[in-house]
Amino acid sequence: MTALFIGRLLAMLTIAASIILAPPWKNRVAAQGQQPPGQRVTSYEQRQEKMNAWTVGLAAGRIEGAPLRLAAEMARVVDDGDNLHVLPIVTPGPTENLNSLLYLRGVDLAIINSDSLEEYRIAFPEIRQHISYLLNLFPSELHVFVRPEIQSLQDLAGKKVNFNTLGTAAAYSGPLIFSRLGIDIEKTFIPHQVALQQMRKGEMAAVVFITSKPVDAFVRSKWEPGFKFLPVPYDRKFEDYYLPAVLASDDYPALIKQGERISTMSVPTALVSYNWPVGSNRYQRVARFTDYLFTRVDKLQVPGFDPQWKSINLSATVPGLARFQAAQEWLDRQARQPPGK
Repeated sequence: MTALFIGRLLAMLTIAASIILAPPWKNRVAAQGQQPPGQRVTSYEQRQEKMNAWTVGLAAGRIEGAPLRLAAEMARVVDDGDNLHVLPIVTPGPTENLNSLLYLRGVDLAIINSDSLEEYRIAFPEIRQHISYLLNLFPSELHVFVRPEIQSLQDLAGKKVNFNTLGTAAAYSGPLIFSRLGIDIEKTFIPHQVALQQMRKGEMAAVVFITSKPVDAFVRSKWEPGFKFLPVPYDRKFEDYYLPAVLASDDYPALIKQGERISTMSVPTALVSYNWPVGSNRYQRVARFTDYLFTRVDKLQVPGFDPQWKSINLSATVPGLARFQAAQEWLDRQARQPPGK
């Protein structure tokens, strides 16, 4: 066996081994006559790094909830290919959104109810140093809807009151509000549609909704005389997380008399960020998202998006939280612009 033959045999064995042992994608690249494998790996890794550098994870909530819809709408208007990509994330609800923002990798933003911070008040007292808000999205008004024989909040003591299913805003904020009111009730957590039917039969005294008005269940359904909303007093014990609000005849003409206003309170729904160090990649991602969202907010105020975007106030504050620095800087720049600019 000549040295030339042995050399050729070794070369053939080397080529065969490289084909057998190479990853499948490398074989496809070589077969298609594309870039050399070494350059392809570098290109893939560079693209992977570029996409991740400007991808923002947004913890939004339950698949049937309004926050996830709002997150999807924001993602539509700020998407800019490799320059910015938003991933709305399904979670068990607003409280879990905050938990995801604090502890999960890849989550940069979250939609929360302002009183979600209460859960961390004892175990994580410095939480406000780690969270800041970009935007006060929409208020979620407290609706306490009761049967005819109930005349006041105190009449609900010891009676069945439904707060919707666990993970919803009502299921978290409702019992917290009633605890602050000092009213001991029998709490249930079943779907509101079921609870409303039980109310008609006298099996449930009240249902508590915490969502943006008007609520379809009270607009489209017919209710016997005496079913009504109860006023809820707003005072200093609610100033840390809540804001005063009203329910009016314009909201529920079949349930509230013309010109009547029922005092209640609202739970701010806020878009919040982790307090990333200024200049870090995570901070830059959220800053770019903020700039795109604030600059393009008019694109959310057209048919096809939630009608409440038309009333959004970029300057609205969130009780108990500081504004994300890039968001404040954007507002400051707008304030310095000449009128009409």
